[in-house]
Amino acid sequence: MRPDTPAENVDHTAEAARLERTAGLYPEDAEALLLRAAAHLELSGDRPAATALYDRLLSSAERLDNPPLIRALKASNLWEYGHEAEARAIIEGIRTSAPRDPAPWVIVAEALESHDELEAAAETFTEGARLLLRDETAPPPATHPLLYGRHRVRRMQGLPHDGWDTLADTLHASPISLDELHDPKRVWSLGSENPAELAAEISRLRAELGAYREALSRPFPVALLHWPAPELTELLSAYPALSSEYPSHEEHLTTIESSLRELASSGTPNLGIVTGTVPSYEAFAASEGSSPEDPTLLPQYATTLAARGRAVAWPPQRGVGCWCGSAVEYHGCHGA
Repeated sequence: MRPDTPAENVDHTAEAARLERTAGLYPEDAEALLLRAAAHLELSGDRPAATALYDRLLSSAERLDNPPLIRALKASNLWEYGHEAEARAIIEGIRTSAPRDPAPWVIVAEALESHDELEAAAETFTEGARLLLRDETAPPPATHPLLYGRHRVRRMQGLPHDGWDTLADTLHASPISLDELHDPKRVWSLGSENPAELAAEISRLRAELGAYREALSRPFPVALLHWPAPELTELLSAYPALSSEYPSHEEHLTTIESSLRELASSGTPNLGIVTGTVPSYEAFAASEGSSPEDPTLLPQYATTLAARGRAVAWPPQRGVGCWCGSAVEYHGCHGA
């Protein structure tokens, strides 16, 4: 549930410092950058410093995108270095405030689970599911970890499957079933000296982790990047090497619409569009340690924006303005 971090051989302390510096340069992206910095500090073992970053964000005068997520991460971190009472108080506050984002629910439930509070963890997963899953037949991908986590905890409690557990089984696409992934006997394999058993357990863990990451980071299977005309002009002026990607603004808009229609005709669901800005894109490139002129960063940037909840669904509903930003209704503009 933590923000994505680079490979394990990274210097986490140095990476956290670099992200903090980048946040100072790009305050509009400070929340995402400082959350990543806090994750690196936790991985480095400096949990008090990570808490200080969470507090810095929560006390900021700037409007935050997701305060409950920051509080949930802070609670989980606090509990890991002995501040159980404060962590419990924050968790209770999050449950009482009933956030509409599934991520805080999953983080606090997993914190309870990791400290053997299985009953409280199951209750928290269930509260989040009850609040956010209005249509049980097609829950949005971002809510899948709620169902998977609830399934896991209930499996550890030895409880029989209910309707939501069955739904979790249906949504789970890995070749390894949830019942096998969440089998309490898997714990025994972790203490085995048999290489074959350990290898099998590693495969299961990787499959489970992949499912979590996919559900969290891809609320839209495909989100295409849209540059408004002024932003595209600024982008190409600063990084002319990207001109091959964007010959003209008109062609850019046409390509977005035609690509989305092609994807829709092939059966791809939940299509979306994200709108880029040059400062945000530069901050993203800095956080990735890459140059903004690298065209391979563009789809990664789009995916990151979508993961932050910046995507809008395509096609727009009838009567809604076109995604391109014109004042014309979609079906009279690019939807014509």
